Amino acid sequence: MSSPKKQTQLRLEPDVLAAGKDAAAARGLDFNRYVERLIAEDTTGARAAGMAAAQHLIDRHAHFLADLEADLDTQHAPAPNARSAAA
Repeated sequence: MSSPKKQTQLRLEPDVLAAGKDAAAARGLDFNRYVERLIAEDTTGARAAGMAAAQHLIDRHAHFLADLEADLDTQHAPAPNARSAAA
């Protein structure tokens, strides 16, 4: 019995292939399933819907996110070195 799936060949730059394999592994998928998911998300509108929802969240909470970013920047700012403080 043959598989209903069709095989195709992709020619990718080595760094693109490595990035795709890493992204697939990070999601617990094999590379073929990862590519299937990307195509499905792109062609069904799922990706666009997700991006629209993310943009809505950013727009709605922009002030909070900006304050949070400023707080984190302050917390992680490099400490002045001893020479600058002594000068």
